[in-house]
Amino acid sequence: MSKDLHLENIRREYTSLSLSRKDLPADPLEIVSTWIDQAIEAKVNEPTAVIVGTATPEGRPSMRTVLLKEVLEGRFVFYSNYDSRKGKQIAANPHVALTFLWHEFERQIHIEGTIERLPAAESDAYFAMRPYKSRVGARISPQSQPIPSREYIMMRFAAESLRFVGREVPRPENWGGFAVTPSRIELWQGRDSRLHDRFLYELQEDGTWSLERLAP
Repeated sequence: MSKDLHLENIRREYTSLSLSRKDLPADPLEIVSTWIDQAIEAKVNEPTAVIVGTATPEGRPSMRTVLLKEVLEGRFVFYSNYDSRKGKQIAANPHVALTFLWHEFERQIHIEGTIERLPAAESDAYFAMRPYKSRVGARISPQSQPIPSREYIMMRFAAESLRFVGREVPRPENWGGFAVTPSRIELWQGRDSRLHDRFLYELQEDGTWSLERLAP
């Protein structure tokens, strides 16, 4: 029998920072980049980790965490296996959500938008920069698929490592980059008494962003 958890008395106040409208630029990508830079400079735990939300064909939400690799030309870029669960869901439905969460700063960013694959040449360029073991791992992992044991995947890794000793490790065709183009960006800064600061940017038809404060 599962153990019940009573968590209603676990609470804390958020008092370290604040966010006001005068702090916000017309383009939300500016403050998003600033917040990411601040997390990196402060050496918070996994500063570039981002939760990626997709949906199954039945409309059921699906979540996982990846590492952001670039914010390039207004798009959020990460890399993964195209045959993974998220890869298949993205292929069927390009609408996704991203969430950054930095506990140390008591802040979050929630993003909604559409996603597409990067051109092969861009994925090749990034793959070539990865450490040798990471490149080998990408080639042998049937990501999201059942495997019989850890020994099974380690044996595949060892065999592929030996195969490419002293040689260039090519990018597998089922692995590469994804780029998310945002249409909705929400900034969340924790405040005391649960009166958090929340601001919502939404992309307009003319390419500008609207901005409004949301109730906490």
